[in-house]
Amino acid sequence: MVDLARKLLFHDKTRFAITVSGVAFAVTLVFVQVGLFEGLLTNASLAIEKTNADLWITARGTPNVDFSNAFSETLVQRVRSVPGVARADNLIVWFARVSLPSGASENAVVYALKDFERWGLPWSVVAGDPRDLRRGKYVLLDESAAKRFGPFNVGDYREFNGQRLKIIGKTREAKSFTTNPIAFVDYRVAQAFEPNQLDNRATYVLVKLAPGADAKAVQDEIRRRLPHNDVRARDEWGQRSRSYWTDSTGLGLNMMMTVFLGCLVGVVVVAQTLYTSTLEHIKEFATVKAIGGTNGEIYKIIAKQATIAGLVGFAFGTAMAFGLRPVMAGIDLKLVLGPQLVGTVLVGTLVFCLAASALSFRQVARLDPALVFRG
Repeated sequence: MVDLARKLLFHDKTRFAITVSGVAFAVTLVFVQVGLFEGLLTNASLAIEKTNADLWITARGTPNVDFSNAFSETLVQRVRSVPGVARADNLIVWFARVSLPSGASENAVVYALKDFERWGLPWSVVAGDPRDLRRGKYVLLDESAAKRFGPFNVGDYREFNGQRLKIIGKTREAKSFTTNPIAFVDYRVAQAFEPNQLDNRATYVLVKLAPGADAKAVQDEIRRRLPHNDVRARDEWGQRSRSYWTDSTGLGLNMMMTVFLGCLVGVVVVAQTLYTSTLEHIKEFATVKAIGGTNGEIYKIIAKQATIAGLVGFAFGTAMAFGLRPVMAGIDLKLVLGPQLVGTVLVGTLVFCLAASALSFRQVARLDPALVFRG
């Protein structure tokens, strides 16, 4: 039966190639759409994961790390007095308008601290020293800014919200979900960007717990002392920042629709090919029935054809998707293709291919074995 399945499937090589191409296209489309979305989502919480903070204190209702709200910077003193807190510092995350030499302007997400080294920021420095930021109006700018800002070098100057800053270093892979590059400046320099909103104010308090401290107890005590703020663990805050883009915008729905269309393309191609092949080889199936073959055995033949088409199409689609990763990286897009995604797409491909073969199953179920004896 297995040999018959292969023989019927490979009998028309052109049709088999079309089937495999349809499945491969669908698989590639799903991988690229989901992989790009996952890549963007990693940017949504990348700074949170790279920062050496166990707890993040935010203004009440802050939706994600980029869209921050300011509160009094003196609240950090209350946090430092909580038992179990090893250290706590104010952090500012704010959008700044960067004036370019061309006369245009672009946005950057500014991260500002008094002591970057203590909190592990920036996490990938390719030029310069973050400790020099405290000396004045200086900035470390991510390499990805060249895509938006144009080429720049260490020693160049750029205006951030009207403040002329000297670029003293470069970082790598410091981007937000919106693909805006991240710039690192001193805490007081950032406050000068927006004095009406940031003077004597911060947008986050970073908290490092003492060894052996009860994280839940520390959280509860900080919430008691700061009733108008939210206190979140690092993982919880990262998940909230990612969920904002999937739950509160149309991006998650858009991804689901594209995945659905990709699956639909694969199902239609496989269903049409198997159905046509079944009709063309109806006498072969009638012969199987005439010699005692059951509907179940016929179904196994068609299921085997669907499985072979699905596996070959999946292999080609996966190869194309992984081949696109360096291409995407070249245009500053991250394509995340983890083992879990690959496994899920593999199972989904086989399930949809088998479902597509149901149309052919129905055709042979009512097949009359006597057909083989007719002219």
